[in-house]
Amino acid sequence: MSEMINNRELPTLSNTERQEILKKIIKDLHNGKSVEEVKAQFEDAVGSITVAEISQLEQALMEEEGIPVSEVQRLCSVHAAIFKGSIEEIHRSDKAEDQPGHPIHTWKLENKEIDLLVNFKLQLHFERFLKEDSEENVYKLIEDLNLLLDIDKHYSRKENLLFPYLEKYGIFGPTKVMWGVDDHIRDGIKYVKKLLVSYDGDKQKINEEFTFVIREVTEMIFKEENILFPMALNTLTEDEWVKIAHESDEIGYCLTSPAGVWKPERKAVEGDAISEGFIRMETGILSLKQLELMLNHLPVDITFIDKDDVVRYFSHGKERIFARTKAVIGRTVQNCHPPRSVHTVEQLLADFKADLKDTEDFWIKFKDKYVYIRYFAVRDENGEYIGTLEFTQNISPIQEIDGEKRILS
Repeated sequence: MSEMINNRELPTLSNTERQEILKKIIKDLHNGKSVEEVKAQFEDAVGSITVAEISQLEQALMEEEGIPVSEVQRLCSVHAAIFKGSIEEIHRSDKAEDQPGHPIHTWKLENKEIDLLVNFKLQLHFERFLKEDSEENVYKLIEDLNLLLDIDKHYSRKENLLFPYLEKYGIFGPTKVMWGVDDHIRDGIKYVKKLLVSYDGDKQKINEEFTFVIREVTEMIFKEENILFPMALNTLTEDEWVKIAHESDEIGYCLTSPAGVWKPERKAVEGDAISEGFIRMETGILSLKQLELMLNHLPVDITFIDKDDVVRYFSHGKERIFARTKAVIGRTVQNCHPPRSVHTVEQLLADFKADLKDTEDFWIKFKDKYVYIRYFAVRDENGEYIGTLEFTQNISPIQEIDGEKRILS
């Protein structure tokens, strides 16, 4: 543990000495000493310490000294009081990605919470379950997995906001591979939760599935922070990071939220305002503003994909059924779907282009909705294929209609 001690402030103390002082301070708190009694000792002997070092130290105390998890959690607020004013916020970096609200900063914040949940809380409850598969221990694991399901938002922002920009720069391989792994993790969490909800005493099966989830989630954190994020930071422009930050709220956050609003020093470039021009169509004339408002007020979601399979437009109503972000514009539709469903998309488009079909319909249960998804081949006056229109609607309210209605509400 000596490598985590910051001894720049106190060259007269060895790493081992500083380690022992830190341990003694926290153990003194554990044994009932007041904050004031140990604060002076800390300031004189330890100097500055990072948030990461505190976390690592507490983990070491649990493993090496046997201090219970519940005690470490209870002491967190006391530790904060002692370390206040001496914690370095990761050396107060001036890099954009280290500023609160930057997408990378937020993803890393989430990763800390995910890591804490998986390798601390969930791992602890999992070990208790392996010793005693009581109803209480099963229930605690289900609670943990319900929290972990929130990881979908973390992955969805990555897949629907970050990946499109990487693909714009010709980076396809890592995004496809990582999306596939994300899906395996999502499925793994849901599956092990299903096993626990209907637990039949097969502890070995639970062990195998839990081990998979914990391993894959932990490895994904490493892949993101050591491969994906550095690659993205070396590729995307500041304007692109601003757009990702701006659209992230629409998908949501995992276990935490942005630590602030990121505002680059220069004014971020926003999308062009809607033109005041008019569009003349065969059956009327509309301003661009009127056209956009009209499309956004339809009780359906519309997406248009051009003849080259590139997403060109989607309506932006008040209650979208499936999340869409502006980052999908200019992205091929194949790369907007999980790898396991791409073959269905490609077959549908191939049939439309070959004039084998003009429509294709699907209907699925999604949360509290019954979703009707329709695809239409869009052809010009000469019958030439120019794209595909996706039409998505929640038909649950329609199915409930009965009788007649002839008067105003």
